[in-house]
Amino acid sequence: MSYEVKSLNEECGIFGVWGHADAASVTYFGLHSLQHRGQEGAGIVANNRGKLHGHRELGLLSEVFKDERQLAQLQGDAAIGHVRYATAGNGSVDNIQPFLFKFFDGQVALAHNGNLTNARSLRTSLEKDGAIFHSNSDTEILMHLIRRSKKTAFIDRLKEALLQVKGGFAYILMKEDCMIAALDPNGFRPLAIGRMVNGAYVIASETCALEVIGAEFIRDVQPGEIVMVSDQGIEIDTYTSETQHAICAMEYVYFARPDSNIAGVNVHTARKNMGRRLAEESPISADMVIGVPNSSLSAASGYAEASGIPYELGLVKNQYIARTFIQPTQELREQGVRMKLSAVRGVVEGKKVILVDDSIVRGTTSRRIVRLLREAGAKEVHVRIASPPLKYPCFYGIDIQTRKELIAANHTVAEIQECIGADSLEFLSEEGLIEAIGLDFDAPYSGLCMAYFNGDYPTPLYDYEEKYRASLEEQTSFF
Repeated sequence: MSYEVKSLNEECGIFGVWGHADAASVTYFGLHSLQHRGQEGAGIVANNRGKLHGHRELGLLSEVFKDERQLAQLQGDAAIGHVRYATAGNGSVDNIQPFLFKFFDGQVALAHNGNLTNARSLRTSLEKDGAIFHSNSDTEILMHLIRRSKKTAFIDRLKEALLQVKGGFAYILMKEDCMIAALDPNGFRPLAIGRMVNGAYVIASETCALEVIGAEFIRDVQPGEIVMVSDQGIEIDTYTSETQHAICAMEYVYFARPDSNIAGVNVHTARKNMGRRLAEESPISADMVIGVPNSSLSAASGYAEASGIPYELGLVKNQYIARTFIQPTQELREQGVRMKLSAVRGVVEGKKVILVDDSIVRGTTSRRIVRLLREAGAKEVHVRIASPPLKYPCFYGIDIQTRKELIAANHTVAEIQECIGADSLEFLSEEGLIEAIGLDFDAPYSGLCMAYFNGDYPTPLYDYEEKYRASLEEQTSFF
């Protein structure tokens, strides 16, 4: 999430609408509310009476469509769109979605959120059979599998392809006569269905996108489901019955917008509950509670309420900072943090501060924020993290895929505390996180994927198994 100071990134946001006269503009507004899910590139494909045409480019959505004519040219009453942050594939325009495929028997557009754990094996097999790939994104694999199927009906070919891809995926496809969405058997990534006043159907990565365009939430796409939308209405089907909820816990902790609901649970409420539980588990005497903008503010307010310690605005975020990239020197990196965050000296000077954050990844950002507070005169800085220690990589669509990137993988809490320069450091327990979110599925961890914290992956890792085993043997020092 480039607008945050943290180094943890979700892969993508997807959006689709069927049955609206200005579908491309609706998709633009929907994607704008999903911009936090990816800032590397964006694209929209519109359906104009069965003819698909689109525009995609590197950059933020507003940069990609900075010329109003680019959006105006996307005529049609249906469209799908995508904002991207890469976990599989490099940062070239060839990897920007939606992909638009033109075959002798029709056109298909495809957008994907997630990461396939058997992509390498599938791609190797397909290339040996003569397949030619135009990108190095794992998304393109699905279309090759669809085209290789011997079945007649497109929906049957899609079902066969979905049974071959493994890992985390939320797909939206568009054909001349319909829009189709599909979710992996574990539902790692959220996907919601809505309906606009004029009857147009909408599918989006988060419910916040439905709110922005005035669509009423209907239901979530369930694991293993296929949703087909056409002029005849909406139809729900399944491609597998072997499903089990394992919603990414980090969606609630960090990735999703606080005004989104996932599986019926409001993200802000879940984060506030995390803060309350954290205050119960790790109390400390202090003058104030402050949160790291923006994703930690809900948890900080929950901690303050439960502890009875006043909540204060001790850190201010520059809302207009442009995307920043890795700076070549330590001095410039420090300046980058100061551009994004400022400590409020008049609030924290001479005070004992409880700093609430949602997670610690590499530790470098936490160390810089603690230093900011001390330079602003904070007497003590006690860090409280509203999630358990991140110890294991993710292979379902988050860009942390080795343990060497995670400070908690090889260091104790006491060592991390020393590294970031805090007076104390405590994390939320796994049980506390599960209960704070409050899902009620008959599945391990109440339907959450907790692999980042305990290494218990809900699926086989396929191509990543060897990489994961090797990462378990890595020893990395952050000091």
